[in-house]
Amino acid sequence: MQRPPRFPLIWVAIGAAALLAVPWYGLDDRLSAPALFAGVPWLWPLALPLLLSLCAVFGRPRPHLLIAASAGGLLWLVLQGLLIIHRGWTYAWLIELTGGSGPTQPAMGWGAAVYALACVLLLAYGLACRGFCKGDVFVAATLLVVVGLIALFVFYPVLCILASAVRDNEGGFAPEQFLAKLLSPSIWSLACLTGAHGCGVAWNTVAVAALVGVLTTLLGLAFALVALRTHMPMKPLLRALSILPIITPPFVIGLALILLFGRAGMITMWIGNLFDIPRSRWIYGVPGITIAQVLAFTPIAMLVLLGVLQGVAPSLEEASQTLRASRWYTFRSVTWPLIRPGLANSFLIGFIESMADFANPLVIGGNFNVLSTDIFFAVVGASHDQGRAAVLAIVLLAFTLTAFVAQRFWLGRRSYATVGGKGHAGIPAPLPGGLRIACYGVIVPWLLLTIAVYGMILIGGFVVSVGRDNTPTLEYFWTAFSIEKGVGGWFLSGSAWNSFIVTIEIALIAMPFTAALGILTAWLLDRQQFPGRRTFEFLAMMSFAIPGTVIGVAYILAFNVPPVSLTGTGTIIAISFAFRNMPVGIRAGLANLSQIDRSLDEASLTLGARSFRTLRRVLLPMLRPAVVTALVYSFVRAVTAVSAVIFLVTGRYNLATVYIVGRADVGEYGIAIVYSAMLVLFMMLVLLLIQLFVGERRIGRRVDVPPIDAPATALAPA
Repeated sequence: MQRPPRFPLIWVAIGAAALLAVPWYGLDDRLSAPALFAGVPWLWPLALPLLLSLCAVFGRPRPHLLIAASAGGLLWLVLQGLLIIHRGWTYAWLIELTGGSGPTQPAMGWGAAVYALACVLLLAYGLACRGFCKGDVFVAATLLVVVGLIALFVFYPVLCILASAVRDNEGGFAPEQFLAKLLSPSIWSLACLTGAHGCGVAWNTVAVAALVGVLTTLLGLAFALVALRTHMPMKPLLRALSILPIITPPFVIGLALILLFGRAGMITMWIGNLFDIPRSRWIYGVPGITIAQVLAFTPIAMLVLLGVLQGVAPSLEEASQTLRASRWYTFRSVTWPLIRPGLANSFLIGFIESMADFANPLVIGGNFNVLSTDIFFAVVGASHDQGRAAVLAIVLLAFTLTAFVAQRFWLGRRSYATVGGKGHAGIPAPLPGGLRIACYGVIVPWLLLTIAVYGMILIGGFVVSVGRDNTPTLEYFWTAFSIEKGVGGWFLSGSAWNSFIVTIEIALIAMPFTAALGILTAWLLDRQQFPGRRTFEFLAMMSFAIPGTVIGVAYILAFNVPPVSLTGTGTIIAISFAFRNMPVGIRAGLANLSQIDRSLDEASLTLGARSFRTLRRVLLPMLRPAVVTALVYSFVRAVTAVSAVIFLVTGRYNLATVYIVGRADVGEYGIAIVYSAMLVLFMMLVLLLIQLFVGERRIGRRVDVPPIDAPATALAPA
């Protein structure tokens, strides 16, 4: 008799444990009995798929039966959860059919989650036995798990909020209102082209996003070129100043710009008194939003482009120069074409980040409206129009999809692989003189502005009142972070400690999961062929394209009631961080994978290694820049996020940014700014630890300039 395979037996046992030993309902401290002992008859059929799965693997393998059983278990799990909720039947037709409100049940918990995972992996095994993903169980399982997670935590919440676009305020179906809101002149008006006041909010958003995308890409490229291809002195200072904006809460940059360049700003008043120039409000609107977003998002583009530039084999550039090509010709014909994936990805990140940014337009936008702020006010404003918020989200998704298509068209079907199985000797080509001067010309003003902004942040936290009373004080610091000795010993008495500790804990929990999910998704998209790849990529990037305010509201609508209830827990905040920040890991991974020749994968598989070992031993060491980008970005954005979590925090799970916004809202700017400074210092330390733990990737045997890895921008010399 043929011995049954171990993999399906293990997951059948895990699924049985989920029904027999793991609490079925509730998360955190709200737990219940296991499914088969909860006295709920509609859960008993969940045992049947596991029994059928055992029959499918014993004796003659029957993958068709395994696929049908596991898919049936998932289907029944979803149906019973959607049809029966805490108040009875979900749908009116069921109430009419049965003549009563029906049975009730709370939200599903850990038992349901473990059972669902077991069914998914059994389904993956059955599909692999039928040749899906070339019969590779790891690839099939990874794909199904990632798709399931994205469907639950990205597509389902978005679907919930978009459903409100075709409903009126009473919840009734009203498609005519949807069309009226979608075609509103406030969204699509081009009156500004005729000299009238203001364009529609859609064109405002696209114009600013395109401008920010171009500027952040060019600045990021300039930083990457200077860091890797020049002997510029004081590179540690360059790396420190370039990474600061990414580890700062975004609204703090807008606030600092107002304190510097506002009508009563320090620089505005100094220039006005020196040159007798009337003070104005020029910083509010497009100039202020653009400057703040360029300061905030340029380091992201730089991290991506550093990894891409490191992947350009030095031997190719050296060969060009050996053939007597000039530096300009080498850069234009060799280097530039090979970094096109990184340029496209960095522009896409800057473009989408700008469209989804909420804090900077809110703080410094003035009367200039963009989609993200309009969505916020549609949700929390006096009108409380969720339908309009959903319509604006649809418009934003349309622009995001257009950006994807444009990126694919620009990259085309060319190959950008430069990392193959052979060693790459050679020295990276030095920059042309004119290009080097141009890079310095754009970097130096940016660094001076960064110094001014962060100088204002530091000053504001340790003086009585910026611009009015500059007497040094530690009052704000001790109010937020004091430590006192009591009867039971030392304790944290400052008002900011609770939110600080909770923020760091949740960010550290979400960080590795975010990076792993992003890199695995990038690997699936770049190295595996399966139906619906483009749809899968779009769904994976969807959470990145939608404003955080919409994500927060969508999570409330989707997860406030059964079948999955997560609101009020730290779990929902960690999940929102993971799926909100995952797309950066995807883009960084795709940019790096596009440079690694597929022959390396094929050689590993030919030598008998399976896909998991190939990924772990061959690809991951060369994906370190992408891994670091994902880790850095996910942690930093988790600590500095405000729009996506402002609706999800509770008294028990209050976050640093929400605390800072609350202090600023009541005029306590000193506490808000000193708290921001402490967050910046702490995150700089964490970034150093990430750099030391992950290490760096080196291409080439001979180097002229010490290579600087993407995370080396986090203050550590290479």
